Amino acid sequence: MEERQMANARRRARQRRRAKSLIGSMREFLTPEVFKQVRNSSCRRKSPRWDLHPLLYILVLTTYCCGDSLPEKFEAARACYVANCPKRKRPGEHFAGFEKALAKLPMPILRALAAGIRGRVEAIFGNRWKVGNFIPFGCDGTRQACPRTEELERRLGTFGKEGSSPMVWNTSIVHLTLGFPLCWRLGKGGKASERSHLLFMLRWLPAAALIVADAGYVGYDVTATMISANVFFLIRMSSNATFYSEANESLDEFREGIVYYWPKTQQNEGKPPIRGRLLRIHSSRHKTDVWLFTNVEDPKQLSVEAAGVCYRWRWENEGFFRTYKRTLKKVTLMSRTLRLVHREAEASMLATQLLLCQGALAMPVPQKGSLPVMCSPRGVLLEARRDISGRKESAPFSQRIARAQREQRVRTSAKQKREWPRRKPHVPPHPPVLLRLTDAQKLKIHGQLQAA
Repeated sequence: MEERQMANARRRARQRRRAKSLIGSMREFLTPEVFKQVRNSSCRRKSPRWDLHPLLYILVLTTYCCGDSLPEKFEAARACYVANCPKRKRPGEHFAGFEKALAKLPMPILRALAAGIRGRVEAIFGNRWKVGNFIPFGCDGTRQACPRTEELERRLGTFGKEGSSPMVWNTSIVHLTLGFPLCWRLGKGGKASERSHLLFMLRWLPAAALIVADAGYVGYDVTATMISANVFFLIRMSSNATFYSEANESLDEFREGIVYYWPKTQQNEGKPPIRGRLLRIHSSRHKTDVWLFTNVEDPKQLSVEAAGVCYRWRWENEGFFRTYKRTLKKVTLMSRTLRLVHREAEASMLATQLLLCQGALAMPVPQKGSLPVMCSPRGVLLEARRDISGRKESAPFSQRIARAQREQRVRTSAKQKREWPRRKPHVPPHPPVLLRLTDAQKLKIHGQLQAA
């Protein structure tokens, strides 16, 4: 059965190599069924000048185009769309009309498009994105600056020192072995909560998802909500977390075991403890051990070695933000009104997702038991820009991006090359607090388990 599935996957991969252009490759995810779902998501658009098909395609293509201003990017994206979709109605010629149509575009349409792409991703990568018993996802957040317009300063506010630019907060869930984002949530740069964003996005996760997060996601409500939603997690712990163990074992001697996460506030409120497994990951290269808490209690499903590998993969989330903000030039958004900022941020995330999904799809199908080959986002973007510019290439687009593979090497140097003047030096979290359960706490836990 597995051999037949692998043969079918290779056959589908050979069929996908026939995509000759960027837009032809994008149609693998932007299918007619997805556009039907998008059109049904809102009934506010009645005979608009700009149809949804050219509006959304050009909006996505502007993220890939080179240019110092949005009108320059619009001209290149429109020319690419007209050349690749000659049978469709010509879009408007002026950027002012495109901007007005974009401002009137309801946000539910972009969210419906994201939902449709998520469905296509799950259907296409269903046999490739599971590693062992779980589908590893990383969750983290970042800020994006906005222009210093009066409206954005008033509506978004500033973050940090007085006089800083308005900010947008972006929390993204990224697949850790394929490199593309599955979903994201946007908020104000100074008031957004990473934890609430994560809890909101749990509804979009597939079965067997494993959320890998850093110490910023420590919290009773976060872990309790994920357990109730049947989502597995692997979260780094810090000194803010207090655990209780039935064994009389000191923190220096502890390696792994069943513990109870039960902060004092929740104890006083009568809430039950969270039972889980605490792991201590030791590395010969680093002086500080990594403490991880998970609700996977069976070591056969998630061993200490596998947990350490999954947490090292969490750096893929940081790599995605580097691709999004540096490679695609989204450190600062270019729109000057709140409506257009929302649409630019959402559309640029959709464009980045499509770009990385195309790169992951073009990579060779991995052998059984081996990890997928990662694509080079920069290499895929360069091929996309060659296609947008109209340059004639002898090889099809999907075959060209198949050669854009990430360099495979063993890292021996530090991730941070030098100190940044405006960035605080990283201080690793301290170990959590490990206490022994008292007799009264044991009786209380026993009574709560019987009541449940």
